[in-house]
Amino acid sequence: MPVTSWTTTELWAAVHAERAALADDLATLAPEQWEAPSLCGRWSVREVVAHLTAAASVGRVLWLVSVLGARFDFDLHNQRRLAEHLGASAQDTLAGFRAVVTSTTAASGHTPAWLGEVVVHGQDIRQPLGIAREPAPAAVTQVAEFFAARDFTVPSRTMADGLRLKACDTDFTTGEGPLVGGSTLALTMVMAGRAAYLTQLSGPGLPVLAERLGTAGPSS
Repeated sequence: MPVTSWTTTELWAAVHAERAALADDLATLAPEQWEAPSLCGRWSVREVVAHLTAAASVGRVLWLVSVLGARFDFDLHNQRRLAEHLGASAQDTLAGFRAVVTSTTAASGHTPAWLGEVVVHGQDIRQPLGIAREPAPAAVTQVAEFFAARDFTVPSRTMADGLRLKACDTDFTTGEGPLVGGSTLALTMVMAGRAAYLTQLSGPGLPVLAERLGTAGPSS
C-alpha cells in the first residue's frame, strides 16, 4: 500500500508539533545533560538544539549569503549559524528554540527535509539521554519516503541503495534487494547515518547497512 504524501500545510503542522514536543523534553534536562554528547558527530545536546534554531531562522537568501561567506564549507556554515543561537546558557538555548517552534522559515521548499531535521536531531538528543519519547510514526513515514527518494541533507538514498526497507509499524516500504526490517523511525535514523539504530533492525540486508555506516558518519 503506497504512502500518501502530506500537503505542505500538514508537513509544517508536524514540524511544529515535533519541535514543541522536543522543547518540552528539553525543559526537563539537568545542566550536565545539556553538555552530553549527541548522536550527531561532535555536537553536544545543546549545540544540536542551537543548530535546530538556526535551521528555523535562516531563509533562502540568508542561507546563500552564509554559504558563500563560508566558501561552500557547509561544516563552517553550520558552525557559524549554530554559534549565533547558542546563547550564554542552556536556558538561553532553550528559549531561542521555543521562539522558533512555529516558524516556517527554511532554506528551501523541501518541507519533508525540515520535518526530517527535527525528527532526526530530536532523536540525536533523546537516544543518548534515554528519553523514551518518539515522534509520531505517520510523520516519520513522510521523512522516510523523502530520504529514500534522494540524497539531500544526508546521503540517505545512497545508504538504502540496493536494499529493500520495510517498516513493521507503518506502510513504509521501498527498494529492491536484501530485506532490512524494523520500525519506521529506526529505518529513517539509519538512512540518516545513525549507526546506533542498527540494533533495532534485522534482515539479510543488515550487514550491508552496517558496512556502509562503518565509513559514513552522521551528517548534520
